[in-house]
Parts: sequence; C-alpha cells; structure tokens
Amino acid sequence: MTNTDHDVIIIGGGAAGLSAALVLSRARWRTLVIDAGEPRNAPATEMHGFLSRDGMPPAELLATGRTEVLGYGGVIRSARVAGIHRDASGTFVATLDSGDTATARALLVATGLTDELPHIPGLRDRWGGSVHHCPYCHGYEVRDQSIVVIGGASPAVSLRQAGLLRRHSDRVQFVSNGIPLASTDRDRLAAIGVSVTDAAVSHLVGAAGSLSGVALSDGTVLPCESVFVAPRPRPNDDVLHELGCAIDPETALVTTSATGETSIPGVWAAGNVVTPTAQVITAAGAGSASAIAISGWLLAHDLDAAVAARHP
Repeated sequence: MTNTDHDVIIIGGGAAGLSAALVLSRARWRTLVIDAGEPRNAPATEMHGFLSRDGMPPAELLATGRTEVLGYGGVIRSARVAGIHRDASGTFVATLDSGDTATARALLVATGLTDELPHIPGLRDRWGGSVHHCPYCHGYEVRDQSIVVIGGASPAVSLRQAGLLRRHSDRVQFVSNGIPLASTDRDRLAAIGVSVTDAAVSHLVGAAGSLSGVALSDGTVLPCESVFVAPRPRPNDDVLHELGCAIDPETALVTTSATGETSIPGVWAAGNVVTPTAQVITAAGAGSASAIAISGWLLAHDLDAAVAARHP
C-alpha cells in the first residue's frame, strides 16, 4: 500500500462528507474528514424531507454523524484547506490553514455552496427564520400564511417557488424586483391566484427577529408573514478548480460521473458543490455513492499492487 497518512481525505463535513466517511470508515479505509464548520443550512432551525430525520435541527444531524464516523475509526479535523496538490508519487497533499499537511491516495470534495443573497436590507437577518428559499424544505411550515415571493437571481426558480407555495397558501404575492416576466408567466401566476407586483423591493419590515411586511421602493408595504427568495448558488469548488477538474461549459459546474468521479483520477465530488439543487437527503446519498466508488477504486489499486509484488 502506498505510504500515506490516509487512504481518503474528505473535505467538508456536511451530509455528503459525513455519509461518505461513514461508509469508508466501516469499510476500514483510513479516512480523514477536514471540516471548516460552515454548513449551508446552519441558519435553519429544522430540516425536512429526510426520512426518519424530518424536523431534526441540522446541527443535531451533523453531531450524530460525527459520532458515528468516529465510532468506526474515522478521523475528523476542524480546519480549512488552504491548498492542495498532487505530488510526483500521485499522492494528494492537503495544506491546512494551520500550516499542517495531510496526505491520501484519494480525495472527496464535499464543500457545499454559498447562497449569495440579494442586497435587501433586513433579508439576511431573517434568513432561515422567516425568509426561505426552498418550498420543499419549508413550504409546509408556512402553510396558510401570507407569503411574498421576491424575484431573485434565477427567474425560473422564483416563478417555480410561487407556484409551489400556492399549494400551501391562498395568500401568495409575487414581487418582480427587476426580473423580466413574460406574458405567459403572468398568465400562469394569475391562473392559480398569485398576484404580481412590478416593483423593486426596498427592505423588509418588522422588529428584530420578526417579519411584518415587504417594503417597496415606492413606499408601499405588502403585509406578509413569510418571504421566499431564490439566492444565487455559488459552489465552494476552489479545491476542484485548483486540481484542474473539467468544467461543464453550460452549467459552469465541475463535471462528474453518476458516482461523483471527476476528470482527475482519484478525485470525487458530491453534494451541493456539484449539485446545487440537492437537498440534505440527496447530498447524503451522493456521498454514500461516491464512497462506494472510492472504495472500489482503492481496492483495484491494492489488488494491482499485490499482483505486481507477487510477480516482480
């Protein structure tokens, strides 16, 4: 076996990274998880749609996952990867922000993404509380409330939000906030009872920790109890770019196979870093699939090395 500190380094300790670490540690591969401690869903008090974990606080899921990984001999280190490269022997060398290094034969990047929110005063303060982005994650929880959907970075996603939220409430308003709306889009929203306001949003209204309305640039205030907006997803994929992984020219995302394998041998990616739409349960499944593929890749290399040693 190649003389390295670990068989696998997993960068990112969210649902994808910890699920992969659990599978690999149980398979008795030497597994290191390096986690910066900045999960995307940290502002949320609950997560939903995860069978048997519906309503669990995200922090509780991660704490439980860490305990399970550690129980099987996995190693978790709280740190940030400052740089990574592959040396002449083919070993991946990760340099941490502390200056320490860690090496491994294979690498899984599960660093997630960052939600770039529109610059609307009062929005970030309420993010994950009374301001949401995913109707599947939080739509049921705001059922029958008065809801304002603010046009965001992706018009198609914003329109889909309004349509899905109409299933939960008959008081859904759509504020364009500068995004273009085709006549067909307006007709669809009107047909399901969603009113459209063509105006820019000035700020959110309400005392600290609460929401009472959305103020428009003309001074009008739309009363509401919840707001939905589509942020711009920015994958935290610097490590993958640094390694030279191929990028899809249409999506600008790192290209991966069905199991998360990138164009660089020995490098996998899973979760929101390559699939921005993945929910927690989807990311966890992707991490598991990548782990099984990595295990097979490592085994094949060990078998080849064993045969070569037997027949020099």
